[in-house]
Amino acid sequence: MNHETMSKVLGGSFVIEDGDYRSVVVPEDFTEEQRMIADTTVQFVEGEIVPRDEAIENLDYGLTVELLRKAGDLGLLGADVPEAYGGLGLDKVSTTLINEKLTKASSFALSFGAHVGIGTLPIVYFGTEAQKRKYLPELASGAKIAAYCLTEPSSGSDALGAKATAKLAEDGTHYVLNGTKQFITNAGFADIFIVYAKVDGKDFSTFIVEREMEGVSVGPEEKKMGIKGSSTCPLILEDVKVPAENLLWEVGKGHLIAFNILNIGRFKLAAGCVGTAKDAIELSAAYANERTQFGRSLSSFPLVGRKLAEMNIRTFVMESMVYRTAGLFDIGLAEVNYESPDVGYQSAKAIAEYQLECSINKVFASEALDFVADEGVQIHGGYGFTREYRIERIYRDSRINRIFEGTNEINRLLIPGALIKRAMKGELPLMEKALKLQAELMEPLPARSFEGTLEQETHLLAMAKKIFLMAGAQAVQKYQTKLDQEQEILAHLADMMIAIYAMESALFRTRKMIDRSGEDKARLAIQMTTAFVHDQFGLIASGAREVLSAMESGDTLRTQLSILKKLAKQPAVDLLHLKRSIAEQVVRAEKYVV
Repeated sequence: MNHETMSKVLGGSFVIEDGDYRSVVVPEDFTEEQRMIADTTVQFVEGEIVPRDEAIENLDYGLTVELLRKAGDLGLLGADVPEAYGGLGLDKVSTTLINEKLTKASSFALSFGAHVGIGTLPIVYFGTEAQKRKYLPELASGAKIAAYCLTEPSSGSDALGAKATAKLAEDGTHYVLNGTKQFITNAGFADIFIVYAKVDGKDFSTFIVEREMEGVSVGPEEKKMGIKGSSTCPLILEDVKVPAENLLWEVGKGHLIAFNILNIGRFKLAAGCVGTAKDAIELSAAYANERTQFGRSLSSFPLVGRKLAEMNIRTFVMESMVYRTAGLFDIGLAEVNYESPDVGYQSAKAIAEYQLECSINKVFASEALDFVADEGVQIHGGYGFTREYRIERIYRDSRINRIFEGTNEINRLLIPGALIKRAMKGELPLMEKALKLQAELMEPLPARSFEGTLEQETHLLAMAKKIFLMAGAQAVQKYQTKLDQEQEILAHLADMMIAIYAMESALFRTRKMIDRSGEDKARLAIQMTTAFVHDQFGLIASGAREVLSAMESGDTLRTQLSILKKLAKQPAVDLLHLKRSIAEQVVRAEKYVV
C-alpha cells in the first residue's frame, strides 16, 4: 500500500466518524519486502535465540549482548533509525512485524524491544544532529546498548512526580545528576541511559547518560515473576557530571519526550502481544489434538474448542488493530523532517496524534494476551502448570504487559481524557456530533432489515458510536472540569472506545479481504468479526447503562434508558455454532488461522 497517496486520519476520530476501510493497513497488504523482513526475524530467532533459550533465561548478560549485536549485523536493531545515521529507516509496518516475530525469543524480545524502542527512539526523534551522529550508529549496530530510565521507587505511573535532580554547573559545561531509577530494563549491561530528571528540582528534562560517567552505578537484579532472562535493575546516580550537550531537546521538555516515547512503547508492546498470542494458540491447539481423555482427543470436546475459537478471535482482532495503527503512524511520521532544527516538535506532534490509539492497543492487546495465555494453561491442564511446557512461561511473562508502559488503569483514564482534550482544543467536533445526536434521538429510529454480508455488524458499530456519544456527552455536561475525578465513568467510556476501535478494525480488515478475495476465502474472517462484534456490542450497552444510572435517576434516567434500549437493539445470532465452526478450523490447522 502506498502511504503517500493516503490521507491523514485524525487521532480519535474513529469514535465520531465512519472511516474508509479501503485506506486501512491490514496484514494482507504486506509487501514482499515486509514479508522478507519478517522471515529474516523468524530465521534469526529460530537459529540464534531458541537454541540458547535456557542460558538466556538464566540471565547470561554476555550472551544477550552478543545476540543483540548479531541482530544489529542483520539490521534489526537499526530498523527505526534513519539511514543517515547507520540504520535502515524502515516504515512502521515493517518494524511492527519485527516486534511481532521476535516473541518466540521470550525474554530476549524484551531486551531487544527496550533497546530499539524506548532506548533508541528518544535520540532518533528528539536528538540534536551531533547527538544522532555520535550515538545512533553504535546503537543501530549493537556496539552500544540502550536503556530507558523514567520510573522511580516513589513514582511509578506518576512519571512527573520524579525526584531525580539535575543542576547546571556555574560554568555551564555540565549538569550534575542525582537520584535513583527503578525497574530499568537492560540496566545490567546497557551503555547508554536515557534519564529523566528535574533541572533545579522543577523543570522535567531528559539526558543521555553514559555508563562510564563517574557516579553511575547499577543495583542488584530484581527477582521477577516472569521475563527472567531480561535484566531489571535500579540505576543510581550520585553527582554524575553529564556534559551540557547531552541534554536531550530542551530544558523542561522532558514530559513531551517521555509521554511520546511511552506512546510508541505502548504500541510496540501490543505488537509483541500479537506474536505471543499466536504462539500460545499453536501450542494449545497441538496439545489439544495430541492429548486424549475419555477415549477421544481433547480438541473434540466443544468446551475446549470454544476456548480455541475465542483465543483465535481475539488474536485476529488484536492483529487487525495493531497493523491499522502502524499504518496511521506511517502516514503521520512521513511528514517529519529529521534534519530540521525543529524535528523535536514535529516528532512530538506526529506521535501525539495517535496517543489515544496507542493506549487502546496497549490495553486491548495486553488483556487479550492474558486471556489467551490463561486459556492456554487451562487447555494444558495440570501440565500447563509445570515448567516443562512452554505455555507456563507465556502465562508468567504475559502478566507484566498490563503494568509496563503505564498501567492499564492509567491508560484507561488517558483514553477518554485525550479525546476530550482534543475536543476542547477544537481538533475534533465531539460536542457538535453529540448535540446533533441529541436532536436525532428525539426522532423514532427507522426499522432496519439486513441482508448483505456484515451489514448487521456495520449497523451495530454505528449504534455503538452513538451509545458512546450519548453516554460521553452526558458525562461531560454533568461533571465538566471534575470529570477526571469520576474514574469509574472514565473507565467505562474507555472500554467503549476500545471496543469500538477493535470492532471497526476487524470489520475494516474483513471488508478488505472480501474485496480482494471474495466471501468464500474470507469466510473465517467474516465468522470471527460477526462473533466479536456481537459479543462486544452487548458489553458496550451494559457499560452505557451503568454510566447513565450513575449520573441520573427518576424520570430523566428512565427516558435515557429508553433511548439506550432503542440504540442497543441487537438481533439474535447463533454464536454457539459460529464459534464451533471457528474452533474446527483452528483445530484442523493447529495454529492461528485467518
